[in-house]
Amino acid sequence: MTPKILLADDHPIVGLSLCTLAKEAQMDVVEQIRNSSQIVPSIEIHRPQILITEVRLGRQDALKSLEKIDPELNLKVIVFTSHSNPTNIARASALGCFEFIQKTSPIENLLTALRGAAAGESTPPTSLLATTKTRMKRIGSGPAESPLTKRESQVLQHVAMGLSNREIGKSLGISVETVKEHVQNILRKLDVNDRTQAAVWALKNGMI
Repeated sequence: MTPKILLADDHPIVGLSLCTLAKEAQMDVVEQIRNSSQIVPSIEIHRPQILITEVRLGRQDALKSLEKIDPELNLKVIVFTSHSNPTNIARASALGCFEFIQKTSPIENLLTALRGAAAGESTPPTSLLATTKTRMKRIGSGPAESPLTKRESQVLQHVAMGLSNREIGKSLGISVETVKEHVQNILRKLDVNDRTQAAVWALKNGMI
């Protein structure tokens, strides 16, 4: 059966290029969408094996839509983006994406990712996502005088990387409610008012 690809990108020329690439890889692009709110409904309609998505579609955060995808679908998500800052890589890793590829990368990188995703392979160990996931799951550590527990330090590292509570929960395998409790404990112990101030503390103390 020919693998089906759903493409989420708001630039028509990118869509045209990726459709051509998909044919070369003997795959079909079932639809190109330009709005993040269309991602989940389109997946439910077309049941693709692969989603290729930008980080942002216009002013919308496409990664946030990934939280709503049914994990039972085993959808392989390839982030193909011009927004490759560390926060977006960390978020994509936390959300379980298959690969993260910059649009300035050689086209062979995307072809390799498509073939690996279609074959049901795991994220390559050399991928930005694999190395980021390893770093994010490492038990957190702070300065010797830190008032935080190891788990709180780990949550703080995620906060400092810009992840939401839901993304932190997915990354660490804990509930959103547990994440919220840890965040409140972190703010209280560090005597700071919000996540931004906590992130600054983490940066100053070499936690990320």
